[in-house]
Amino acid sequence: MKKRIAILTGAGVSAESGIGTFRDNGGLWDRYDPMTVASDEGWRRNPSLVLEFYNKRRLELKGAKPNKAHLLIASLEKEYNVDVITQNVDNLHERAGSTHVIHLHGELTKIRPENCCNERDNYSERSVIDIGYDEVRLGDKAPNGAQYRPHIVFFGEAVPKLERAIELVSRADIVLIVGTSLQVYPAAGLYRYAPDGSPIYIIDPSDVKVPDPRLHHIREVATVGMEKFIELL
Repeated sequence: MKKRIAILTGAGVSAESGIGTFRDNGGLWDRYDPMTVASDEGWRRNPSLVLEFYNKRRLELKGAKPNKAHLLIASLEKEYNVDVITQNVDNLHERAGSTHVIHLHGELTKIRPENCCNERDNYSERSVIDIGYDEVRLGDKAPNGAQYRPHIVFFGEAVPKLERAIELVSRADIVLIVGTSLQVYPAAGLYRYAPDGSPIYIIDPSDVKVPDPRLHHIREVATVGMEKFIELL
């Protein structure tokens, strides 16, 4: 039976593809107020601004390509059962060939009616549509008459797929963390659900301020770190 690997990824895995990070120096949150463009309050105050912000992110994604880290993660499926749990809203894991991807914070290429907001409202996946890299404008309405909004988990909203992510980590034989320094919750706490005895690796060039002796730190960018991780396997 194939071993199971749960891979938790963050902005660092896509940075080498030219996708702007959010929290690093010079990242998107240095240029935009997240409460203005990525919160429910911001959406209600100025939906046009929020739509434009994500239209720009979609256009950026259109010109990006999966990098070697994405490709190496996808290649692990040849010998392992791999579940990718990502904080990223891009589709680079899927484009690289990963077939089991959970997006904790939503998906940039998808939209849904604004009155189908999150798990608390019991939105149906049937309400979510993939628009690729197209723009969304104020006045673009769903069949139920509601304005379309980004299929993104805004600040302050519940993370609908968190319980599924916990389940996958809790039965993994190996846990790998790539491109996230474990500062953003609730995703940052997922590794703690790894079973006793399951090794946990983290690939990140920066210091990881997590005092957990189970963590094996590979201090590299994602592409180089993935090569080293595969050598360790």
